[in-house]
Amino acid sequence: MNPTVKVTAEQTVQEWGNGLAVRITAPVARAARFALGLPIKVEVVEGGVFLRPVGKPKLTLAQKLKAFDPAIHGGEVMADGRVGAEVF
Repeated sequence: MNPTVKVTAEQTVQEWGNGLAVRITAPVARAARFALGLPIKVEVVEGGVFLRPVGKPKLTLAQKLKAFDPAIHGGEVMADGRVGAEVF
């Protein structure tokens, strides 16, 4: 997305457990390059609140398994059945 394009959304603060929450809409998340699991820093600044990424997204197990490549990761096998001479 072009950084000069301003993406805005009007939201309402909602109750979430013992705290408050605001939903980040998909267009705003895409423009901010926010993704599920992305660690962020929340700062109170003059005139509002500022959200800033502070690292890379934490991958889910499914994402880690999808990225697994035996050629890269030492040729290990992820077995779903018998692989060798297992005795049952």
